[in-house]
Amino acid sequence: MGTQLRHHLLASTTKRDLASVAPLLLLSGCGTLSSGFLLHPAGPVAHAERHVAVLVGLVLIFVWLPVFLLVPLFAWHYRSANTKAAYRPQWGFSWILEVLIWLPPTGIVVLLAAFLIHYTIVLDPYRPLAPNDPPLEIQVVALDWKWLFLYPAQHIATVNELVVPAGQPVHFDLTSGTVMQSLLMPRLAGQIYAMDGMRTQLNFQIAHAGSYYGENTQYNGDGFASDKFVIQALSPEAFAKWISQAQASPAVLDDRGYQELSKQSVLKAPQEFGHFKSDLFSRILAQRITPGYLAQHHESGNHG
Repeated sequence: MGTQLRHHLLASTTKRDLASVAPLLLLSGCGTLSSGFLLHPAGPVAHAERHVAVLVGLVLIFVWLPVFLLVPLFAWHYRSANTKAAYRPQWGFSWILEVLIWLPPTGIVVLLAAFLIHYTIVLDPYRPLAPNDPPLEIQVVALDWKWLFLYPAQHIATVNELVVPAGQPVHFDLTSGTVMQSLLMPRLAGQIYAMDGMRTQLNFQIAHAGSYYGENTQYNGDGFASDKFVIQALSPEAFAKWISQAQASPAVLDDRGYQELSKQSVLKAPQEFGHFKSDLFSRILAQRITPGYLAQHHESGNHG
C-alpha cells in the first residue's frame, strides 16, 4: 500500500513542483519524506514544513554556489601553464579575503537562526492548530508491528486504519506498548516519537478528503517493513457515517484482546472494534497491562 501511494504521489506531481524543489531532492537522503511534504503537502503543517525547507534550501545555495564556482576558477587560473599568475610567497593577510571568509557565513547563520527559531515555534507538534476549533482526539499506541488508534469520545478503536474528517484539526496522544517507534505521515506532519511509559503529542490537519499513509520509521525488528497504516480523510458526513458503522461492530477491545493484539505480528488487513475500555490508553501509558509478547515469553519461561 505504501509503495503504491508513493508512486501515485510522484506521478501526480506537476512539473512546476518538481522544478521548485529539485535541488532539495538532490540534497535529501530521505525519499519518503521528500516525496511527501515537499512535493505534495496535504495539510497546514506539511505546507509550513515545505515552506521552511525551500527557504533553507535557497539560503544554502549561497554556501554551495561560491564553492562550486570558485574552486574550478582558481584551479584554472593557477594552472601550471599560466605563467602570468601572481606568485607571492611572503603574502599572509588580506582584509578583503577576511571579510569574504567571515561576513557571508555569519550572515547565513543569523538568517537561518531567525528562520528556524520562528518555525520551531510555529511547527511545535504540541501547539494546537486552531485554538477555537476543537480537535478530534485520538489516542495512538505503537505496537509490533502495527498501530492502534483509540477514539475516546466515539468509544471505537482501529488497527492500521486511521479515519479522520477532512478540514478538522486532529490531536494525537501517543505512547508505545513496545519499543520506541517513530510515527511519520509524510504528506501531513513531521516525525514524532512514541515511547513506552511516555506520552507525546501531535497536532495536524488534512485539508481535503483522500487517502494517505503513515509508517514507523524507527527500526523495530522483523516486521519493520510492514509497519505502515492507511489514512482516510472523509467529509464530515461520511465520517459520521463511518463512526456509526464502526460502533456497530461486535468486536470489543478488552485487556485480553489488547494482549493478543500486542503480540508481535503483521496484520493482513485493518481491524475495527466497536468498543474499548475508556481507561485503556491510561493503563497502557502507566504500564499496567502486560503486552502479549511479554506475557507469552513469561509463560514460556514458567513452562521451562
